[in-house]
Amino acid sequence: MPSPCAWPRRVLAVLLPVLLAAPAGAAPQKIEVKVIELSGFEVGDDTGDAPGEYQFWVEREHLDRSLDVPGAPHALRYNQAGLYGIVAGNTRDTVMTALGTSQLVMALCLDPRLDLTHAYWIVNGIAGIDPAVGSIGSAVWANRVVDGDAMREIDEGEMPADWPYGLFAIGTDKPQQLPSKNTTAGGWGGATLTYSMVYPLNPKLTQWAYAVSKDVKLDDSTALAAWRQKYTGYPNAQRPPFVLIGDALGSVRYWHGPKRTQWARDWVRGWTQGKGVFATTSMEAQDYVETLQWMASKGYLDMNRVLVMRSASNYCMPPPGMAVTSTLGDESLGTTAALEAAYRTGAAVAHELLAHWDRYEKATPGP
Repeated sequence: MPSPCAWPRRVLAVLLPVLLAAPAGAAPQKIEVKVIELSGFEVGDDTGDAPGEYQFWVEREHLDRSLDVPGAPHALRYNQAGLYGIVAGNTRDTVMTALGTSQLVMALCLDPRLDLTHAYWIVNGIAGIDPAVGSIGSAVWANRVVDGDAMREIDEGEMPADWPYGLFAIGTDKPQQLPSKNTTAGGWGGATLTYSMVYPLNPKLTQWAYAVSKDVKLDDSTALAAWRQKYTGYPNAQRPPFVLIGDALGSVRYWHGPKRTQWARDWVRGWTQGKGVFATTSMEAQDYVETLQWMASKGYLDMNRVLVMRSASNYCMPPPGMAVTSTLGDESLGTTAALEAAYRTGAAVAHELLAHWDRYEKATPGP
């Protein structure tokens, strides 16, 4: 047996090369995130109860591991394949706000443990759909997200008789106008405004995601079919659920009805210079994309790898001839189908990216 005094020399002989190879204070290796799915809300627990936008992802993708991210509203879950998921809100939250979406994105980007530079983002959730574009239970990939929050408003009982509605852009004096360049803000200390309400996404990536997922089987039922047939004059609303491409409008105001639907169509068409088509309306898509764009400008992520997909839990207006209040806030018929559509359509893209990561890590796909 060697002398005890020889043990430290042997230990040192083993450890010295390691110590010399690792500089003092070296940062630990970051976690490379491949695909990250963002959901807006969950009902109760993440598993085992009534599902929200997140539960199918957690259960079916086996997101069994978790990481607490300082500042994020909820824990980041992930699996061994490199799929990460997180949700911004929960029905147990006591404040009704969309701020959690921005907080979530910033917290993820600022966590020093995460490398998001090559990550693909799938922002998904349920939404209302324009019956002129699609049907309940369908899934819609977005080429653009249009912000419908910041605007001017007057009561429609007090507006001029020739106005279609009392909503119009800041820097204008009536609906269906865009602010001119360097428009006078009015009441902002003499400042001028140059702004946009449009957040363009990568159309090539959107088209690719559509091609990957367009044949995904979506849920249908006799109840959904019967409800669809009430939308006479809207052939796309009467179709069985399908995957399509259309622009997403985000507004924290939950609006409903044919007049507000016309405003949404006009708002999207106007801000996109006639290129966009209003398809879905949700409460937080604009906050997600605005924050993602800001963090991308700081180098935390690649905005060309951001996807937004909304699935239709309801139409944003009632069937012709029915009162607006008869369908206001009623998503009961289509919610389960929409949750399934959001998961199945998004998962098809996530699986393709993960299965061929050697192809997509450095090269963003497109048609």
